[in-house]
Amino acid sequence: MELLWEIAGWAGAVAILGAFLAVSMGWLKAGRAFQTANLIGAAAFIVNGAFHGAWPSVVSNVAWCLISAVALFRMRGAKAVPADEAPAVHLPGVPDTTGQLAVVEPRTAYAA
Repeated sequence: MELLWEIAGWAGAVAILGAFLAVSMGWLKAGRAFQTANLIGAAAFIVNGAFHGAWPSVVSNVAWCLISAVALFRMRGAKAVPADEAPAVHLPGVPDTTGQLAVVEPRTAYAA
C-alpha cells in the first residue's frame, strides 16, 4: 500500500511540473487543461503528504487544489476561444520573445 502513496506523490509532481513546463514553453495555454493538471497533481500531493505526515505540504497543496478548483469552476461557462483567435498572454516579468520588430523608416534629410 505504501507504494501506492509513493506513486501518487510522483504522479502529482509529474502533473504539476509538466503543466508548468507546457505553459512556460508556450505549448499550452493557461486554461482548463493546465488547471486540471494542477488540481490532480495537488490532490496526489495531498494524499502523499498526509501519508508521510508532511502537514505543511498538505496545507499548501490543499490551497493549490482549491485555487485550481475555483479557476475551473469559473471557467465552466466560458466559451472556448480557438487558438488562432486567442489573445496573446503576456506574463509580468517574462520578456516578450515573439520576434516582433519595430519598423522604423530611414531618415532621408537632416533637420537644420
